[in-house]
Amino acid sequence: MATEKITITIDGKEVSVVKGSYLLGVLRDNGVHVPTLCFHKDLTPQGLCRLCTVEIEQRGRKKLVTSCNFPVRGEIKVETASERVKAHRKRLAEMYLGRWPEVPTIQAIAKLCGATDREKYRSELTDENPKACILCGHCVLACDEFVMERILDFAGRGIKRHLTMPFGEVDPHCIGCTSCAYVCPTGAIEIVDDMNHPVDPQLIREYGMKINAEMATLDKSQCRMREVGTANIVDVMDAYDLLPVHNYQYGAHEDTPKINSVTLKQDYFTQDHPDGCWKGCSMACAKTVDGFEIKTGPYKGQIVTVDGPEYETAAACANMGCFDGDFVVEFNFYCDTYGIDTISMGTCTAFVMECYENGIITKEHTGGKELKFGATAEVLECLHEAALGKGFGVEVGQGIRRLKEKWAKELGADPDFLKDIGMEAKGLEYSEYMCKESLAQQAGYTLAVKGPQHDEAWLIFMDMVNNQIPSFEDKAEALYYYPLWRTWFGLHGLCKLLWNDVVPLSNKNFKPQEAAKVPEHVEDFFKFHEGMTGIPLDEESMLAQSARVHNLQRVMSRMFGFGTRKNDIPPYRAVGPVTKAEYESRAERYDKQMNEIIGIDPEGKNIEEKIKILREYRMEQYNKVVDSAYLRRGWTSNGVPKIERLKELGIDLPELVEIVKDDQE
Repeated sequence: MATEKITITIDGKEVSVVKGSYLLGVLRDNGVHVPTLCFHKDLTPQGLCRLCTVEIEQRGRKKLVTSCNFPVRGEIKVETASERVKAHRKRLAEMYLGRWPEVPTIQAIAKLCGATDREKYRSELTDENPKACILCGHCVLACDEFVMERILDFAGRGIKRHLTMPFGEVDPHCIGCTSCAYVCPTGAIEIVDDMNHPVDPQLIREYGMKINAEMATLDKSQCRMREVGTANIVDVMDAYDLLPVHNYQYGAHEDTPKINSVTLKQDYFTQDHPDGCWKGCSMACAKTVDGFEIKTGPYKGQIVTVDGPEYETAAACANMGCFDGDFVVEFNFYCDTYGIDTISMGTCTAFVMECYENGIITKEHTGGKELKFGATAEVLECLHEAALGKGFGVEVGQGIRRLKEKWAKELGADPDFLKDIGMEAKGLEYSEYMCKESLAQQAGYTLAVKGPQHDEAWLIFMDMVNNQIPSFEDKAEALYYYPLWRTWFGLHGLCKLLWNDVVPLSNKNFKPQEAAKVPEHVEDFFKFHEGMTGIPLDEESMLAQSARVHNLQRVMSRMFGFGTRKNDIPPYRAVGPVTKAEYESRAERYDKQMNEIIGIDPEGKNIEEKIKILREYRMEQYNKVVDSAYLRRGWTSNGVPKIERLKELGIDLPELVEIVKDDQE
């Protein structure tokens, strides 16, 4: 929808503005300076100081308004320096000067407004402290909007108005985030940095508060992490054919609204209080479901609090065809309670369900459970059995790799079909993105040295949605950089979400569904490292830190019998359609690709022939990406780190060289 513009007049000059914009921002954008005392660019305007007052004329009537919190909704005439306005500002500035005569901020405002009389409003309230609190309200807003704690507030009225904590004491809920001190214009709030003994606490605070401000001002119009957490991704995945449905056969479903962010927020999430992985996180994306009654298992009938669900859990439920909000929450609760990964359980169960629907296993094998897609009660029963170590749930708990081997050997199932639909690599189940149309994501999942984990999980947006990495070399560079960057987060105990789930307004092309390399935020995290350790960090040194760990992990993988090219071959469903139904669900797309990209006319060919042609082409493309990625990482064509690469990284220990020496080219 196009942004509505209106025309207003500022000091006799007509300007076009976006309807709904605050007047102060409009004035500044047009080069008009208006004095302010309580306004802060990263906080909600309150109109407390009244210094930003201007005179407007609307429908023939004039009045004074505070420009910081006045939304422009119609045609108006604005006078920013009329005699009435100047007299108003001067009187206010004199009052401030009489109460806080030694505060530099007040002195600067007084000079700007032509107020020179320090005695006119002097009284018993006059505070000679140059760092006095001037009741601007910055700290109150920062506590509320940056970290949502609401520890500080005003008390009293009129001349007795003052800043305080509850009961006039230091509130035990204060998390020591220092947001209040950061926005204080006078130095009335001071910080003592003696907890973790950082080398440069001011540097950490400066860059941390920058991110706090971005979250407070931008998140509500971008990813809404504070509002719905990572569940916002469910909506995006469904819209872009990325949501795994029925064991990754499909990328969207008509019932997704039953478990998307709108439903989770409206019917399940507990809001209106700070929530997060740790106190002080300005993203606060960790959501909670309070007062939920458990319907099955050992906690049946009990009222519990559930931490989540995250998007991966909701997507795992879609993968099993279970589009039921109560099921999503209960599945989340019991996986957490039993210490079972929701992704692995969901992906493995989806594989089991497809095997059931194809007749590979029956009720005889499942203990009487009809494990079709959408069988919520049966899934929970399997989950309980897995935790108790009895029944068919024990089979499911063994994971896809073992089930493929077992059912091919004991039940005579087609091993090739099981391999194609069994979404695992190196024994670890795939994460919850449907990656058929993203070569980078396919390679990211399958090449991952720790299994297909989140180090590579969002490359799909760059590759498939935005086409930001079109060539094999581009993809190889992404497959080099991003796993190392994400590994770096893990090594330093940092959260990745603040890096790419809020984007500064300087990125004019931002869309909420996009995840992109944000250079400003990369720099932010380098500054956190420098402020804590005193060691400056740049991209090259960061990559070297992570590459040591990444290559060590690959060598260890090789030691355990993995870590070569054969282990980097994905199940074909990660690459393209396995079944006739899959192809037909996107027949127009696949036929067009065959004709325009592969150069083969699909006309007259049956589905089986089309699947074969598409498979040969897509696997060829996949192997080219792998070749490029191995080359960029300094690995052999078989995917083993070269000894010279280990030397470059300073990890050519005899024990490691011994593991890879026979794999060198």
